Amino acid sequence: MTLQLVVSSLPTRCSRLAVPHLRRSCKLSPRVSMSSSSFSSTPEDQSLETEAPHAPVTRERRLNPDLQKQLPKPYLARALEAVDPSHPQGTKGRDPRGLSVLQQHAAFFDRNGDGIIYPWETFQGLRAIGCALPVSFFGAILINLVLTYPTQPGWLPSPLLSIHIKNIHKGKHGSDSEAYDTEGRFDPSKFDAIFSKYGRTHPNALTKEELISMLNGNRNMYDFLGWVAAAGEWLLLYSVAKNKDGLLQRETVRGAFDGSLFERLQDNKKSS
Repeated sequence: MTLQLVVSSLPTRCSRLAVPHLRRSCKLSPRVSMSSSSFSSTPEDQSLETEAPHAPVTRERRLNPDLQKQLPKPYLARALEAVDPSHPQGTKGRDPRGLSVLQQHAAFFDRNGDGIIYPWETFQGLRAIGCALPVSFFGAILINLVLTYPTQPGWLPSPLLSIHIKNIHKGKHGSDSEAYDTEGRFDPSKFDAIFSKYGRTHPNALTKEELISMLNGNRNMYDFLGWVAAAGEWLLLYSVAKNKDGLLQRETVRGAFDGSLFERLQDNKKSS
């Protein structure tokens, strides 16, 4: 009542200015109460979603949303060590010798340690990890034939099909898992995605069917050389390193990336 009397006593022009002002001030408390209640019903952050409702493939090939809790900085590609949640420091007791992870992978086949891999050394390395004679022979020719020119220090090709380890990053092909980046570092998030996307039967292993599904899923359009190279690498790895149940274990694959698996296979063959 008092407010109405005051307003009515003001001049007409003043009342027109004052009343809207008073009306606005009266609406403040409901607005505050609404904003305070909205905090309890804030929707989830869609920017963190890894699955899109209208892209079924994102549901079929899932990512690990908890990887950062399991491994420090999983987005950071490692130059010297192949790391995962079970091996946050890489392969224990192994000296990387200043080589990138990709260089370590290739260095196993450098049998005399001079930094250059010749076809006969590739053959010896394949035999050392348990490949059959025909596979080792044709594999050595194909591997060196594909990798020799991209890794040469100059423009001239090598008549001996040599591979230079210091330039091995230039031989990286497409249609792969991308666990190696273009400089030869090891990307933990891409490595983890191999198993989160395709390890459906066992979370830390791949069956042969899942391996083939991964190869198909990683294909880049019209990258025929990449398709063949990736299939050759992974199927060769499966043939020499699968366990008795026909599974390619996560630790086996990680060891292939830094070359420590090849050393273990060689030692096992010597001792048997």
